[in-house]
Amino acid sequence: MRPGFIAFAVIAAVLLDTAAVTAQPAPLTLEAKIPLGAVRGRIDHLAVDAERQLLFVAELGNDSVGIVDLEAGTVARRLTGLSEPQGVGWHASTATLYVANAGDGSVRLFQGPGFGAIGQIALGGDADNVRLDTRRDRIVVGYGKGALAIVDPASRRKIGEVPLKGHPESFQLDEQGGRIFVNVPDARQIAVVDIDIRRQTGSLDLGGARSNFPMALDADAHRLIVAARSPARLLVFATPDGKPIASVETCGDADDVFVDSARKRVYVVCGEGAVDVFDRTQDGYVHAARIRTAAGARTGLFVPATDRLYVAVRAGSGEVPALWVFRPGP
Repeated sequence: MRPGFIAFAVIAAVLLDTAAVTAQPAPLTLEAKIPLGAVRGRIDHLAVDAERQLLFVAELGNDSVGIVDLEAGTVARRLTGLSEPQGVGWHASTATLYVANAGDGSVRLFQGPGFGAIGQIALGGDADNVRLDTRRDRIVVGYGKGALAIVDPASRRKIGEVPLKGHPESFQLDEQGGRIFVNVPDARQIAVVDIDIRRQTGSLDLGGARSNFPMALDADAHRLIVAARSPARLLVFATPDGKPIASVETCGDADDVFVDSARKRVYVVCGEGAVDVFDRTQDGYVHAARIRTAAGARTGLFVPATDRLYVAVRAGSGEVPALWVFRPGP
């Protein structure tokens, strides 16, 4: 075989290998856009009824909650007359939707499948994130100038609270369900709460970072993941002892963080108009990709049951209000 031909064959092989690498599927692919209709203003957090494939969208600026049929790809109905809804939570065993309202500090309850109003719980101000404590069968709601309210879904009453040093943003229960990690940006800390005694017992050091709003728990790796906005960093802590593990740059104006356990990934949803994808490593997380969305689209939800990431795109972003549906790659 002639030397020139051999050289050509080697170059061709290298080019083919390079093409194969660059042709790897993206970690997130935009699959669909589900229009939300005439929804004005900011969109806040989302929740899901995985059994019926219904996605609940807190349409804060519209004083409404949109109920999206994921299978049909349409808005099935809209709950109106709310007061700046921020957080939503679905309690499956009682088929009850909990909606936390910033405007009047109420948590309003709607009974599925018809979603008629069945009452409300007055918390006093700025009701925000909603979480389910599945071990104790309780609803936990952040509200006011600094507290977590504990609600009994059977009686539909507030049965206790945990005082904090500022308004709580995102919070997560640890793997054993004994502690709650709470972002308290006004106090520049991550509060550690003992849920049984209903008291803050410690805090985690932000290392100078500020505006820590979103949070997720990577339970398989025993890691707490927090996104700060100033500077824009992804902060990682070990859940057993709270020690910092890593700090890496991420996109700006983050408001939601999700863990894709099957792929050992993290998705950070940012208002700058991007979703950052990180792969888990032994030492922390490495940046894998930045997927462009739309300006102001800073909230979403990763749903393992449908294996999709949903990103809420609001009016005024240059796009019509919609849920963007992203399919994760392998």
